[in-house]
Amino acid sequence: MPGATPYKAYSLNNFRDIPQMANLSDEIKFDIQVVGHVLPFKTNSFVIDHLIDWSNVPDDPLFILTFPQRGMLLPEHYDEMAALVKSGAKSSILKATANRIRMGLNPHPAGQVSHNVPTLEGDSLDGMQHKYRETVLFFPSNGQTCHAYCSFCFRWPQFVGMAELKFASKEVERLVVYLQANPQVTDVLFTGGDPMVMNARHLAAYIEPLLAADLPNLRHIRIGTKSLSFWPYRFLTDNDSDELLALFRKVSESGKHLALMAHFNHPRELAPEPVKQAIKAIRDTGAVIRTQSPLLAHINDDPALWTEMWNAQVDLGCVPYYMFVARDTGAQHYFAVPLIRAWEIFREAYQRVSGLGRTVRGPSMSANPGKVQVLGVSEVQGQKVMVLRFIQGRDPDWIHRPFFAKYDEQAAWLNDLKPAFGEPHFFFEAGLESFYRENLQTAHSEDYE
Repeated sequence: MPGATPYKAYSLNNFRDIPQMANLSDEIKFDIQVVGHVLPFKTNSFVIDHLIDWSNVPDDPLFILTFPQRGMLLPEHYDEMAALVKSGAKSSILKATANRIRMGLNPHPAGQVSHNVPTLEGDSLDGMQHKYRETVLFFPSNGQTCHAYCSFCFRWPQFVGMAELKFASKEVERLVVYLQANPQVTDVLFTGGDPMVMNARHLAAYIEPLLAADLPNLRHIRIGTKSLSFWPYRFLTDNDSDELLALFRKVSESGKHLALMAHFNHPRELAPEPVKQAIKAIRDTGAVIRTQSPLLAHINDDPALWTEMWNAQVDLGCVPYYMFVARDTGAQHYFAVPLIRAWEIFREAYQRVSGLGRTVRGPSMSANPGKVQVLGVSEVQGQKVMVLRFIQGRDPDWIHRPFFAKYDEQAAWLNDLKPAFGEPHFFFEAGLESFYRENLQTAHSEDYE
């Protein structure tokens, strides 16, 4: 493509080389350095040149999306790291302090390590997760980085160099055997990181064995990616773009449904012409693009932005899929929007789109028991309550069963909520405890895995 932006990556080591940095204050640069020692930071030339409005920095939402912000660390953590950076502390001391802070940031929420890792023939499949009956997540070892890192990312432990926090697997053969042993699984989601950082040959080494195997139960292959926003040239002008699109076409022609789960957090990400061309190139292979994003303070906590984003996605042939709630990990305190306000934003934005945009679901919390949707606020038996339901659950019987929580304008996560009407527990809590007791070591349970 004429005029394609040459790829250049920036991290904590060279971010001061970004030309636009010359116009920023020393305070902002220092904040990036301090926070970047704890939470991962990486960006690239496309983000710098096409997405960020440098005339509005530091308040620009795409700058906040990709550059560490002081508020992402709790004050005591920021002060501790800042003192070490100012004193010129050895890298070993900086790393040890950062690791201690990281371990206090709930690095693996929603039971990712304790309850989501399946087993096969008595062995843990550490590069996989199986939380919901129909869907297995697979973390290809070559795809555990990204073209740029989102500052809110709940998978931040994948990128901070702590091996004990990282999911990854090279063993696609074990995945095939696991799928054969678990016929209830219909979907495999390749995730990361971003599988689209892999070259086409490496990605094919994971996908083609699934196509070649006798897996009549496997109907859908999903790929989670941010590359459409952060590096659309992956599908246009990279030296193996044609091979990549041919692989997508091969999946579609095999009879399997290929879905790219594309992350767009702000409508501006859809505006660059290369993004639009990349979307068209993918759709021409027969793949479907479904879009999702968390609702984030400082970035997109405005219903007008969501309306604009969903309408633009539909215009480009994408399917709006999820509005998530910022997860209870990392810098949640900085990005979280209270659940009631999240519902108000969702409702107002949803009212402004046509039926084609109302495929989206939210606001949804990917919590330990499952995906919990905030349906709204109501009055029952004279009490103002919050109405919720499971979109997905560890126990499928929980799905679409409404339940009620005490009205709480400050609650930002499921654990912040209390049952309404004086009930001691939510209906699913006893079942969750039973699940942990009875199914933690049962990798092939059709009812709970």
